[in-house]
Amino acid sequence: MNGRRVLSPVLLLGAGTGEATCGILYLASYLRRGGIEAFVRLYDGDETEEEVARSLEALVARVRPKLVGISLKWFHHVHRALLVARTLRKIDPSIRVVVGGNTAAYWWRELHAFDSIDHIVLGDGERPLLALCQGDPSPPNCVTRDPDGSPRRLPLKYVQGATNSEDVYYSHFQDIFLSQQDLHAFSGWVAPGKGCGENCLYCGGARGNQKAAFGRAKPFLRSEESVRRDHQEIAPRTWQMRYDFSGSTAEFLQNTWAGVDLSRHCCTYFLWGVARIELIDALAQTFERVFMVLDIGCFSEQQRLEQMRRGLLKPCATDQELLELIDRCRRHKNLDVEISGIAGLPFASAATLKEELRLVEKVISLDCVVGYQRLEAQPGALVTEHPARFDMETEARTFTEFLEYFEQREPGDVSVPMLRFRDAALEEAVQRTSDHVDSLAWKHRAAKRKVQINGRTRLLNTAPSTLQFKLSDWLGPHKVPAKVAQETVTVVRSVDGTGLACAPSVSPRRFTDPTLDQGEEGQILLSALAAFERPTTVAQAVTQLGTKARLDPHSAREVIDHLVDGRFLQPT
Repeated sequence: MNGRRVLSPVLLLGAGTGEATCGILYLASYLRRGGIEAFVRLYDGDETEEEVARSLEALVARVRPKLVGISLKWFHHVHRALLVARTLRKIDPSIRVVVGGNTAAYWWRELHAFDSIDHIVLGDGERPLLALCQGDPSPPNCVTRDPDGSPRRLPLKYVQGATNSEDVYYSHFQDIFLSQQDLHAFSGWVAPGKGCGENCLYCGGARGNQKAAFGRAKPFLRSEESVRRDHQEIAPRTWQMRYDFSGSTAEFLQNTWAGVDLSRHCCTYFLWGVARIELIDALAQTFERVFMVLDIGCFSEQQRLEQMRRGLLKPCATDQELLELIDRCRRHKNLDVEISGIAGLPFASAATLKEELRLVEKVISLDCVVGYQRLEAQPGALVTEHPARFDMETEARTFTEFLEYFEQREPGDVSVPMLRFRDAALEEAVQRTSDHVDSLAWKHRAAKRKVQINGRTRLLNTAPSTLQFKLSDWLGPHKVPAKVAQETVTVVRSVDGTGLACAPSVSPRRFTDPTLDQGEEGQILLSALAAFERPTTVAQAVTQLGTKARLDPHSAREVIDHLVDGRFLQPT
């Protein structure tokens, strides 16, 4: 390629634990279509630095990447992104390390100072990343260096919009994953569009920051054809679809679903404002089950309307509109609703706290789930940058303050810096109300999931998916020694996505992995599921497990309760 050094293969990673953003899947698809051998690690369960190093060493040995891209979309992953970059540099100094995403674009000056990072992609990443892989000496949307070594941000040359977003669609899902476990970790995210047209005071990704970081002044919907390609690519490989975009109409989505059978899929839809009745009906009629999350900003109507009046909050439903919407949703037996809001937003008072509690109690009485959390600090958000304007104070504002906060977290800690009121009495009242609402919400969630069973209860194995893989295919050959590579893993998924991976023939003495139920434990779970292949009473199954699995009645009942809680077994 004109004498340029092509950087391939490529490995794309998320910067945090859990499932990475779907952005790396779109990027890997695009690179594959551009002739670059791209792979993703979608799910990362490592917590300690030792685990991170061990996993990256195995991945590098498997892929032999010339370039590793780290998706730094969320600000609370900044410490881990730097840890990953630093670890990669130690493993193989020749690997080109690139970071991109919303947070990388926002903090590009600060990140440029770390010598473990070679390039920072600003804004949309498809063409810039391909240009880097193709050895382009002047890739668009990348931070460059002045002669004195200082960073320089050039004007963005590549900005996706409604008329030029054809680079974005899923493809090559059969090639980009390194294990079946990673593919099955994919939760079905589809991005119907990009960007945000609102300037909510608490959000770091609001309109102003979108324009500054991505050069995009307005949100846009992708073309129906490109979103349809997403559905065609992933529908055979996932049990659900997930969406997070406010501009999608029923007509738009129905056109993107054309020719794809989603009648046995589930759907989770995150949106704000007042959902159109046509959209609700279309979701319920298309999918087997629908879970809709409606963001109303906060649970106090007075507080919500005041923020909207000041231009500090996106358009949100009034209480009356919300209740009418819930009533419409309840007409669909296959549709559940969660109402989410933020506690501790500016302009709180004793009166707004009472309003919050009343609406929460009303929503719960209608059997809707409540999502509720305190206001967190986000880099670039108005209230984080200028807390004094709202008589508040923040636990972090600058890059250094955020980084130090996350560096000090213990493994497994998912806390973030918070914003609190300067008025101690008000802050105490807000926290007291928040704690009370949390208690109500979690009690209701637990009650919705709890199934009361006794010996006469007839249960059925309702797991919609049971698959078998070789251990090396499930975990990836880079994780599995040859001596157990051919052993069988049985993977079972419940109706709500909970998974079991049982490897009864793999003794923990030969090989162990925390994601597997191995040896006798795995065999017991499979035996319990098999006992309910047809409707069976709990008492009959307990007897059967005593005979076939040599379980005492108490242990057998514990296993059955566990499978009921995970919704692998359900009453008939």
